[in-house]
Amino acid sequence: MNQTQPIRDARKLGVSKMLLLGVQHLFAMFGATILVPILVSGYFQAACGEPVSRGLTVSVTLFCAGVGTLLFHVLSKMKVPAFLGSSFAFLGGFATIANLSTGKYAGLGANEKAAYACGGIVVAGLMYLVLALIIRLVGVKRVMHFLPPVVTGPVIICIGLSLAPSAIGNAQTNWFLALIALGVVIVFNVWGKGMFRIIPILMGVVIAYVAALIMNACGIANPDGSAILNFASVAEAGYVGLPPFQLAKFDINAILIMAPIAIATMMEHVGDISAISATTGNNFLEDPGLHRTLMGDGLATALAGLIGGPANTTYGENTGVLELSKVYDPVVIRIAAVFAILISFIPKLSAMIGTMPASIIGGISFILYGMISAIGVRNIVENKVDLTKSRNLIICAVILVCGLGFTNGITFTAHGTSITLTSLAIASIAGILLNIILPGNDYEFGVNQSGDENQGVHQS
Repeated sequence: MNQTQPIRDARKLGVSKMLLLGVQHLFAMFGATILVPILVSGYFQAACGEPVSRGLTVSVTLFCAGVGTLLFHVLSKMKVPAFLGSSFAFLGGFATIANLSTGKYAGLGANEKAAYACGGIVVAGLMYLVLALIIRLVGVKRVMHFLPPVVTGPVIICIGLSLAPSAIGNAQTNWFLALIALGVVIVFNVWGKGMFRIIPILMGVVIAYVAALIMNACGIANPDGSAILNFASVAEAGYVGLPPFQLAKFDINAILIMAPIAIATMMEHVGDISAISATTGNNFLEDPGLHRTLMGDGLATALAGLIGGPANTTYGENTGVLELSKVYDPVVIRIAAVFAILISFIPKLSAMIGTMPASIIGGISFILYGMISAIGVRNIVENKVDLTKSRNLIICAVILVCGLGFTNGITFTAHGTSITLTSLAIASIAGILLNIILPGNDYEFGVNQSGDENQGVHQS
């Protein structure tokens, strides 16, 4: 099979191979997606003396990711190969609400506080609809005038590089396993034949996990002395169970904490859709349209918050899989979404997948996160962004420093409420403002067709 040509119709591969591709996307998103409820539960346990037991759990999170992804695909005309997983941008908001101890929050338990936090997420998701309406009214061409490749390219680079510390942090828990996973991915991607060449991520996960099983059976531990595999959670989990949903509650304080974060995530959404467009060479910003992808992302986030799940966001990890496998058919993403929903009703299987060592996830992430940044570099190079112009150089420089320098974001207080802007939000806002302020913005989406083609957002 010649993988220099992308596969846009996965049906030609057959059902069994499509299912394997879906499993590959499932593994790509799984680690980061389930990490969010684990972290959030830790925030509430530290603040309230008890973890969240309803709503923000692994099973509810997987259900929200799967259903949210399918909803996104329906609203984007089944055209965009994007997977929606848990957003890390709202972690600061959850931590803030967990530590609220005045007014109605005094004496509230972890589940009640989490319910109010999820109410804020519902409002944050609905804010996407406002921007979607603006784009629908004024047109994507006018909006994209303020988002030329000199802005979107560096933002895409930051999306990948900002995730790099996470890859290193996971990999260093056991470098041997991380290097096995990384090595297998490289070998199968470069020298693999047939189907094996388009499922390198899955092969990396499987072979590295087998190595982990062997090492664990031989009594080998991680360098820090911890067990490589811990099956305690698997033994405790049931075989079948309904995810512990929790309806959101609404309070102005929680809304003011969570809703403004949507400004950041909407900017990240534009960067992610640009990255997917550049990867596949399709015109997703105009067809199905940025307003539709925003609406899909926003409604998926609102639905997740309504039933006690974390906010959703388009996942760069799965964009990396698209770039590596060259299979661009959105059907394989929808297969992964269905798998996520099914696993949410099988606690034992969910717990089994959750035993995946962090080191293996780190080794796989070396490739996935690097691919995202490489897409941003390609965006700039192929679109012939002239970096000899001071204007362009300044915009790129500021975006890169903001995106990589503000590792903890910026937290400020407005009307007594703590608000955190992530590094990617700061980078996006800075780039957009500089592009508006500095003279010389001659980019017009849809006019220079060859330039738009190189950006991956060409006319149909």
